[in-house]
Amino acid sequence: MRLTAFTDYSLRVLMFLGTEPGRRATIHEIAEAFGISENHLMKVVHLLGKAGLLANIRGKGGGLELAVAPRMINVGRVIRTTEGPPIPVECFDRENGNCTLTEVCLLRGVMHDAVRGFYAVLDRYTLEDLVKNREVLAVSLFARKPRRRRFRGRIRTKPGAMTTRKIQ
Repeated sequence: MRLTAFTDYSLRVLMFLGTEPGRRATIHEIAEAFGISENHLMKVVHLLGKAGLLANIRGKGGGLELAVAPRMINVGRVIRTTEGPPIPVECFDRENGNCTLTEVCLLRGVMHDAVRGFYAVLDRYTLEDLVKNREVLAVSLFARKPRRRRFRGRIRTKPGAMTTRKIQ
């Protein structure tokens, strides 16, 4: 079963915030850490907020933080929330399905068992389980590459050293 990018981004946002519970972050910061679109993350964060998983604080000093402890965030619930009802094959979609075998096919039962098994595994894990290696995650997520800083026509290359260069 392949999950959508929306679900992937949802799990990444939760893992980012779960790495340092109590820490508030911005959409920009999370997007930069993962190299993904801020516009996509806005939709993700909105849904996670509506689902009660994130506290979205507006204004100066605002940002995102977990609304509940990482041990209270079930991975299966997150995926059900972001993916919606599971439709692994056409016959699962009662409204739009167009399979002529739906009423007599045994594949539906097999796929139903597979989906139940899939969620049974995910339901055993929480966000806390996904961020047990907080120190390693923090290094990957919060490490900043040194940037060259520009100051009034000069570029600072090393602390204390200034070179004059025309800025275009």
